Amino acid sequence: MPKRSKLYRARSEKLDREKKYPISEALKILKELPKPKFDETVEMAFKLGIDPKQTDQSVRGAVALPKGTGKKVRVAVIAEGDKSADAKSAGADFVGMEDMIEKIRGGWLDFDVLISTPAAMNQVRTLGKVLGPRGLMPNPKTGTVTDQISGAVKEAKAGRVEFRIDKGACVHVPVGKLSFSAEDILENCKAVIGALMRAKPSAFKGIYLMSATVSATMSPGFRLDPNEISNMKV
Repeated sequence: MPKRSKLYRARSEKLDREKKYPISEALKILKELPKPKFDETVEMAFKLGIDPKQTDQSVRGAVALPKGTGKKVRVAVIAEGDKSADAKSAGADFVGMEDMIEKIRGGWLDFDVLISTPAAMNQVRTLGKVLGPRGLMPNPKTGTVTDQISGAVKEAKAGRVEFRIDKGACVHVPVGKLSFSAEDILENCKAVIGALMRAKPSAFKGIYLMSATVSATMSPGFRLDPNEISNMKV
């Protein structure tokens, strides 16, 4: 077992590992824990009851966090003509077409979100080996393949996060910074929960949400009540 830091051990003392916390209580305690010297990211993790090996049980999506992510998001757009102009007007950090595609093919990845027009996707798909492993490939399901470039850029800048199921049927989503108020983190959590519930595959039958936790970068995870999460009004 890896040796835990003094801070982690001190935080663990505040946690009842047998308890399933209401999310508002978990966030309140999380805010009261001893702090490190940096602003931690708060993350929700979900264990789903689906089989990710089944092609009709894929879970993937995106959601705009109403209170933002707390970080500066660098947005790159692959487009040309009027769409290129729209991207620049909306505040995209990098805009290009063939030139940007070649830069990415060469290993340039100094951005957090990549948006593409549908017309450019034939060329963007050739970058799968570079973008895919880093989760940067544009996808219609996450709103990053679109002709509505201006809206997509603004949404990404404002605090849009993507999520997708991993091989263990888990989903991890950042929901803000620990410096946010508990109320603002809760509002972001509700947005994520709503998006995750809407992403439930129509073909799936059974218990969708098995368990959920919320944690900060250097804290243990607080187990949440899955019934409260599943029935939360969002």
